[in-house]
Amino acid sequence: MKSMRTILSILSIMLIFILAACGGNDKVNNAEEKGNSPKTEDTSYTVEHAMGTTTIEKTPEKVVILTNEGTEALLALGVTPVGAVQSFTGDPWYDHIADEMKDVEVVGLESEVNVEAIAALQPDLIIGNKMRQEAIYEQLSAIAPTVFAEDLRGNWKHNFELYAKALNKEDKGKEVIEEYDARIANLKEQLGDKLNMTISMVRFMAGDVRIYQKDSFSGVILDQLGFARPESQNVDEFAIKGATKEQIPLMDGDILFYFTYETGDGTASQLEKEWLEDPIFQNLEVAKKGEVHKVDDVIWNTAGGIKAAHLMLDDIEKIFLK
Repeated sequence: MKSMRTILSILSIMLIFILAACGGNDKVNNAEEKGNSPKTEDTSYTVEHAMGTTTIEKTPEKVVILTNEGTEALLALGVTPVGAVQSFTGDPWYDHIADEMKDVEVVGLESEVNVEAIAALQPDLIIGNKMRQEAIYEQLSAIAPTVFAEDLRGNWKHNFELYAKALNKEDKGKEVIEEYDARIANLKEQLGDKLNMTISMVRFMAGDVRIYQKDSFSGVILDQLGFARPESQNVDEFAIKGATKEQIPLMDGDILFYFTYETGDGTASQLEKEWLEDPIFQNLEVAKKGEVHKVDDVIWNTAGGIKAAHLMLDDIEKIFLK
């Protein structure tokens, strides 16, 4: 009788272990069915982009980026590229990203990419732009999976979302954009009635003066904040290029920001001086009120990325919320 009880006890214990094991398997299976199992870095994924669809075998570790605004996107996503095109100004990087780019190899310019230098880096992802590098897409694709944005316009967010997907960092990308949008909303509230001020923007370049409109980098940011713009600038275009002095009245507003793209020979700076001292410019209401402000061309225009956007917002805060 005693032995029978012993056998029953052993069977009971074995049954408990069997049920526990089955329950654990059910939990694992349920988690997998609900999609809760973590995505590994080795899982391949596809990205649709300007040149078609590209399959990336695993989360990239060695990335080459071929646009200036793309470089800022990678840094904001926590990715230091192994190679990048040189900044438009700087030696070789813009001041505001130089510290983060110390060990990055230069692979040419946006308009003149060094394919051999890229190949030597043996990247596992190349990110470029159809507007800039369409002609060498096939060459780049032979080196590594290559993803191209369609173009380079005022709103950096469109390309940023593509880059985040290509890097398998969509969650981080959403976080970065949400933080930026929250800052815009907060600053917009602080600015209040100041948003009724009409903001004019002008750029001086060697041999060219431009009146900037809404579909420019800084124009998009001003629009996101809700600032008013002069009638000639309040259009969804990039800029009035090749402006003449007869068009100086189009620059008037409550406040004017100008930026100068100086390459080092002084030509653009001389043009800036000539125009600002012109009697027609001096007769503008904005000039008479002393509301003409020079700002950094890199931050307000040339860099064109998420980091520059935050620095431009810093400028807005300093100027309007003193």
